[in-house]
Amino acid sequence: MLPRLIATDLDGTLLRRDLSVSPRTQLALDAVRERGVLVVPVTARQPLGVRHLAGAAGFTGWALCSNGALGIHLTTDEVLFESLLAQEVQTAVVQALLERVPEVVCVSIRERGEGFYAQAGYAALASQSDHKRDPATMNALSLNEVLSQPSLKLALRHPELSPADLLGELRALGLSGFHATHSGAPFVEMAAAGITKAAGLAQLCECLDVHQAEVLAFGDAPNDAEMLAWAGHGVAMANAHPEARAACWAAQGE
Repeated sequence: MLPRLIATDLDGTLLRRDLSVSPRTQLALDAVRERGVLVVPVTARQPLGVRHLAGAAGFTGWALCSNGALGIHLTTDEVLFESLLAQEVQTAVVQALLERVPEVVCVSIRERGEGFYAQAGYAALASQSDHKRDPATMNALSLNEVLSQPSLKLALRHPELSPADLLGELRALGLSGFHATHSGAPFVEMAAAGITKAAGLAQLCECLDVHQAEVLAFGDAPNDAEMLAWAGHGVAMANAHPEARAACWAAQGE
């Protein structure tokens, strides 16, 4: 039986290594849409990054961006929901983290994913592929300026620590009020407590009157794990991170 909704991660899942959509994938997307199945990108990207490939992938409807913190319609720009990380929470977490790992730098993403506020020193560590933005265009703000407003997503990176190691340092703080993950990009991603791809997908499905059992989800990274476990059927890519594979196994009772 066909699902009513397919939720798919983009980078490492739907996209090839050059970030393109293969002709075979385009045909598959067209085929399921012709049979009435909704296809929704569920991604750590912001709307800007999704729109770069919308034509090839045929994305014209709802998208879940920033790891489920933002539900937005790609054609009408209607915002279904936008969940923000509180300014006081992100400030407390970053200040505590800097005591453990002094060289951490941040970016606050806000304003429906359009606002990109980078701390001085962040651009030197970044590449075009990280945020789908040219590092030369990134501003160089003080930490206080970066943290001065609530964030849709706060990106944290370190010149030497891997995202997994930095995430371990963040969790070791023992603080609450936020959710942190990583997606295979060279930074940790922090959002409001309870914000995951699964939570965003559940909100969208409720609005569309789609039941959990009618959802088929695809993903490959740790930030996909909750979505893969929540969906009626979750599929991890062959080269998926162990957390993503484990989420599928757990959901299937294996």
